[in-house]
Amino acid sequence: MKCLVLLSGGLDSSTALALAVKEYKRENVVALSISYGQKHVKEIEASNAIAKYYNVCHISLDLEKIFSYSNCPLLSHSNEEIPHESYESQIKKTNGNPVSTYVPFRNGLFLSSAAAIALSKDCDVIYYGAHKDDACGSAYPDCSVEFNNAINEAIYIGSGKKLKVVGPFINYSKKDIVKLGLQLHVPYKLTWSCYEGHDKACGVCGTCMDRKKAFLENNVKDPIEYER
Repeated sequence: MKCLVLLSGGLDSSTALALAVKEYKRENVVALSISYGQKHVKEIEASNAIAKYYNVCHISLDLEKIFSYSNCPLLSHSNEEIPHESYESQIKKTNGNPVSTYVPFRNGLFLSSAAAIALSKDCDVIYYGAHKDDACGSAYPDCSVEFNNAINEAIYIGSGKKLKVVGPFINYSKKDIVKLGLQLHVPYKLTWSCYEGHDKACGVCGTCMDRKKAFLENNVKDPIEYER
């Protein structure tokens, strides 16, 4: 069997890649990295480094144009500021709506694109790094169990019952992912999670705060450097 992994270069997707390599062997794993018009190239640089580390087939795809109508602050053309506060604080202000850093239906688009490539590469399964912390409070609705089940069924049927979508961490917290990643010896020093594109991770955006907390809860020092 062969597995395609959506690889952003972040902590979650890099752990998913490590898990796929363990379960399917390196030669049966394909990594797919997607540019979507993000404000910096740090994610892409990290995904290149991670794919090289695991020596897997690595494919790049550019979907920037599709998101050109969105004003999500993660996008290079946006005039919105990236929130420097925890997701918990952000969720309290949304009244059940997604947080401002939700890129419209990104996982849906990524997984649909991945399905076409996975079928062409004779893959049987797609892995992606969605987890329950991101789904909490509908912050990122395309990370939820409901979304995962629905997109899996759609892709399975649409692929002639050839291809499945698996969110291996769909019921995991970020703490759980780090715990597994440490067991798998994921090179977290090579990963990039921060929404900003500085030399060091900002340490104050939602994803930085979640990441730092996850390492702290595992009693391990995060190997990357932070501005604060």
